[in-house]
Amino acid sequence: MSNQQNEQVNEKEEQTEPVGQTETEQPNDAAAQEASPENDQGNDVQAELDKVKEELKKQKELFLRTAAEYDNFRKRTEREKLALYSDATSEAVIEFLPVADNLERALEQKDCSAEDLRKGVEMVQSQMKAALKKLSVEEMGEIGEPFNPDLHNAVSHIDDENAGDNTITQVFQKGYKINDKVVRHAMVQVAN
Repeated sequence: MSNQQNEQVNEKEEQTEPVGQTETEQPNDAAAQEASPENDQGNDVQAELDKVKEELKKQKELFLRTAAEYDNFRKRTEREKLALYSDATSEAVIEFLPVADNLERALEQKDCSAEDLRKGVEMVQSQMKAALKKLSVEEMGEIGEPFNPDLHNAVSHIDDENAGDNTITQVFQKGYKINDKVVRHAMVQVAN
């Protein structure tokens, strides 16, 4: 390049530079951004984002804790149900053990009269009824009762003018209920 061309380039550079500012006096871009309102908004958004992240973290921990507590509750309830069933069964068996003991004693008797045997069986039967009563078990299905399909199972019908309509005339197998729940329906014969 010639000197003349160099001078022309220098003149163009001088014309593009703002008047009154040198290279060292130009504003710093980072400092200008910090002071600008756009940067304040960026800081506010970042602070808000951090708050939301922290709240999300707390909610996640709360959710996980609640899920774990629910799982523990479910397992504990299941164990309690099994224990409750086991306890109820144990209580029922305890009531019948004396009956079983007396039946064993009756069978151990080698020489006894029919009358003594009958008396022993009657005693065991009364003991069995007492055990059932203690467990709130009631017998159902007596001759002369009106037939109720919720409680009785009619296995046969007869025509009997002496018995009323839909009346039980014979009981083949007694039924049992606990409170209002039928444990076993009574098998009966019903008059038409």
